[in-house]
Amino acid sequence: MAEQEVQTKKGAKRSFVGIVTSDKMEKTIVVSIDTKRMNPLYKKYVTQTKKCKAHDEKNEAHIGDTVRIIECSPISKDKCWRLAEIIERAK
Repeated sequence: MAEQEVQTKKGAKRSFVGIVTSDKMEKTIVVSIDTKRMNPLYKKYVTQTKKCKAHDEKNEAHIGDTVRIIECSPISKDKCWRLAEIIERAK
């Protein structure tokens, strides 16, 4: 589910695709990013989930939306990501 842009040049910003799990804070969303990694010993895929807080200036995203977030300079103690686009709205 997670997509990471290939860093072709120095200073390229990372971006991930994830699902919004919380929008209760003012101008902040919590995005859950799932990645699948293979266990080196058992050769089974394990899903890892990472939660990031992202800045949503206009409070556009809601729970269940699929969004793309990109890296930015730190906005607060926990936020160093911002909302780039809403890919798909929740039904």
